[in-house]
Amino acid sequence: MLSFVIVGSGYRSQYYARVARTYPDHFRAVYLCRSQEKASLMHAQTGLEAFRHADDIPFRPDFAVVAVDRANIAKVTEEWLDRGIPVVAETPVGDTPEELIRLWNRHLQGDRIVCCEQYHRQPLLAAGLDIIRQGLIGAPTSMYISLLHDYHAMSLIRRALLGGKSEPFVLHGTCFSSDYVDTDSRNSAFWDGRTNTGMRSTVHIAFRSGKQAIYDFCPVQYRSYIRSRHLCVRGPRGEWSDCQILYLDEQNEPKRLSLAPILPERYRCLDTQALRDRRRTFTAELAPDTIQDEFAIASILFDMKDYLAGGPSPYPLEEALEDAYFTLLSRQAQDNPFTAVSSERMPWHT
Repeated sequence: MLSFVIVGSGYRSQYYARVARTYPDHFRAVYLCRSQEKASLMHAQTGLEAFRHADDIPFRPDFAVVAVDRANIAKVTEEWLDRGIPVVAETPVGDTPEELIRLWNRHLQGDRIVCCEQYHRQPLLAAGLDIIRQGLIGAPTSMYISLLHDYHAMSLIRRALLGGKSEPFVLHGTCFSSDYVDTDSRNSAFWDGRTNTGMRSTVHIAFRSGKQAIYDFCPVQYRSYIRSRHLCVRGPRGEWSDCQILYLDEQNEPKRLSLAPILPERYRCLDTQALRDRRRTFTAELAPDTIQDEFAIASILFDMKDYLAGGPSPYPLEEALEDAYFTLLSRQAQDNPFTAVSSERMPWHT
């Protein structure tokens, strides 16, 4: 069994608490909060023990989950590394180039840092990425993604187009406001027709190899009954379009496959009734949900056991740093519409 401490008390921290409760044979977790008020609230909401001081935790955790705000995540990560505790950091692992370089130097010194970038492990998205790896559509050449924000989208772009690798790129972006009617939120649905305004970001990405991607997203897409999400990866012999794979077989006959969520054999021990219900009642709509999200996070924490024993990282730090760096440049491109923003060689690039 792996034990960990959850540092932070925000919305994302509760994902890790639910994972610990869902899989008590695999994980033991406690909270570490800045105030007694927060500690009491987290205990009431999650049922996990919560403490104010690290020295009060009744065991030495195998790792710390750092789930604080973006501005402090690198700083708090380093504080736990200074204690000799490996870290699983929420996304993004850092918010400035200086923080990213500093974390890379800590990694080179032997510190163990894992980013909990989980979307490529969601069963439905994992099925699509597996089709690409099989070469069914040929080597991918372009991508349109209106599905996830910032670093999550950049991670999927790299995995779909570059096989998870990195290469130099140039960005052109823009950002504009648009009105929409609120229909849903983290806590409740809305029925009163209230209107809100959100920023829609559009970024064109051109890689040195000639591959290209378009990122197009407004945060309301995460929770809305009237805003859909889309993804299309194109190759010479077909495309992955939302939940469909269109391709040519060996006789160049056109074929069509429908994607459905898959559970890799390694993680079948993390199966739950909720996941089984999700797979059994799945409808072909590209809408990653909380159930798949929690499974994906659980699979990363599950892989920490092998990583701590000297095995591969569940999400290599160089990938997490590239996701964060990619996002910083993407925002720069959005703040300077139609102006080229070029990547530079960073220390983690091989």
